[in-house]
Amino acid sequence: MATRINPSILAADFANFERELGRIRTADLVHVDIMDNHFVPNLTFGLAMVQRLQQVSPLPLDIHLMIDDPDRWAPDYAEAGAYSVTFHAEAVADPVALARKLRSMGARAGIALKPGTAVEPYLELLPEFDQVLVMTVEPGFGGQSFMASTMPKLEMLSAAVRRTGLDVWLQVDGGITEQTIVAAAEAGADTFVAGSSVFGAADPAEQIARLRATAHSHQHAHG
Repeated sequence: MATRINPSILAADFANFERELGRIRTADLVHVDIMDNHFVPNLTFGLAMVQRLQQVSPLPLDIHLMIDDPDRWAPDYAEAGAYSVTFHAEAVADPVALARKLRSMGARAGIALKPGTAVEPYLELLPEFDQVLVMTVEPGFGGQSFMASTMPKLEMLSAAVRRTGLDVWLQVDGGITEQTIVAAAEAGADTFVAGSSVFGAADPAEQIARLRATAHSHQHAHG
């Protein structure tokens, strides 16, 4: 089973993005949190910033849209060259139509679920998505504590993916550290967003390797 570590630039030095991206070049993708101050109470980056990051990033971009009306805006991020574009279940009008549009533009299509959002309605739609993001904190701010209560949702998704044999990445985002990554990996996650624990490390590459190895060993212990 693959183990992907996607550092979140929400925890990077905003004045030195190019240098910061260089510090995490051993990661798998770069997680970019787009927040609009409406869907979540915070404002981060927009399309122009993503277009520029796409030009300088040594890694593919994993875009997480925490915005209202992703039906309208998500395709712009696919057009900018993002490898993966994830929108929120709670904000989208037509998740299947949007996922198909993103895929037709050459991006991977992801759907994100806030901690309080049930996963059951999306299980039968799994073939439409390339990634499901289970938020392990309430979206809006970095540096929050991991919510273990979201793990049954991940277990349900993992069982469905195994049963169907689909190539759907299961991503977790929020409070991921060397400790919490164990529970997430055991529950079936294969793609881990880590912010402060990577960018706050003296040696981000070493921390990425440590997170990857820890997750990997617990994925296989789980089967």
